[in-house]
Amino acid sequence: MFDKIALILTIIGGVNWGLIGFFQFDLVAFICGGSASVVSRVVYALVGLAALWCISLLFRDEDPVRAETAH
Repeated sequence: MFDKIALILTIIGGVNWGLIGFFQFDLVAFICGGSASVVSRVVYALVGLAALWCISLLFRDEDPVRAETAH
């Protein structure tokens, strides 16, 4: 469950960075009331923590997606 949440948050972060890179548009800041707002900072922090969690996926022996579908 944590893997899926982390992956979703990391995808949101990646899409947001893509929008910033291509269009200079920060979707998180737009939705949450500016990049310095508390809500935006919480979202940015959660995305950062999710990215750190996803690093652990690189070092696992078992593929969590295949293991979940095998049950």
